[in-house]
Amino acid sequence: MDFYKTILILGANSDVAKQCILQYSEKGFHVLAASRDLSSLKNFVEENNLQNNVELKYFDATDFSSHQKFYDELSAKPNIVVYAAGFLVENQEALHDFERTFNMMKVNYIGAVSILNIIATDFSNQNLERIIGISSLSGVRGRKSNFVYGSTKSAFTQYLSGLRQELASRKVIVNVLVSGYINTKINAGLELNKNLMMEPDYVAKHIVNAGNSFTIVPNWKWKIIYWILKLSPEFLVAKLP
Repeated sequence: MDFYKTILILGANSDVAKQCILQYSEKGFHVLAASRDLSSLKNFVEENNLQNNVELKYFDATDFSSHQKFYDELSAKPNIVVYAAGFLVENQEALHDFERTFNMMKVNYIGAVSILNIIATDFSNQNLERIIGISSLSGVRGRKSNFVYGSTKSAFTQYLSGLRQELASRKVIVNVLVSGYINTKINAGLELNKNLMMEPDYVAKHIVNAGNSFTIVPNWKWKIIYWILKLSPEFLVAKLP
């Protein structure tokens, strides 16, 4: 098969990332799927007969010193990069267990900055055309139920916003997907409104078909919630859980 373009998915073992693998493969992309858990990812690739489309690479978002070597050894430099790695620690635990909180920071923000800086400053890669980061509605405003996790997503969103400006002169598009509740393993066990739950393949479709706008908010219900959070005065936000 002659591949059209190369897509690098970082944190490729997430439920949304796996759906991205499927959908990018259907479009004829050569998929570089990078994750710490390669055994699970290998099973997924084999179950979906994607061996000819997908190349597995070990990637640890928290091992910053390995990022340059990881990038240098890619079989092809990417046209598109998706940062899908994520780690969630519930707020009360995050307030009392800094080791897990720090790990959340490293996966959700610091690791993203580390590898995306390397990718963005590789001027030899003339094919780079888009970088997409998966953020969260939790990062739009600080709320007492999840402000520690939300702070990592807020920082990531702001980083992507500046990166978009930095890369504009090279005509590289940067998008952020600001997501609400997704029916994924990271949310398993949490008490979430099922009427607002989105499926991973639905969210992945918005990533794969990203346009020129910086912020992507899947689902009209979440668009309304996004703007309510964005525009509400502080005293109203403080009343939210």
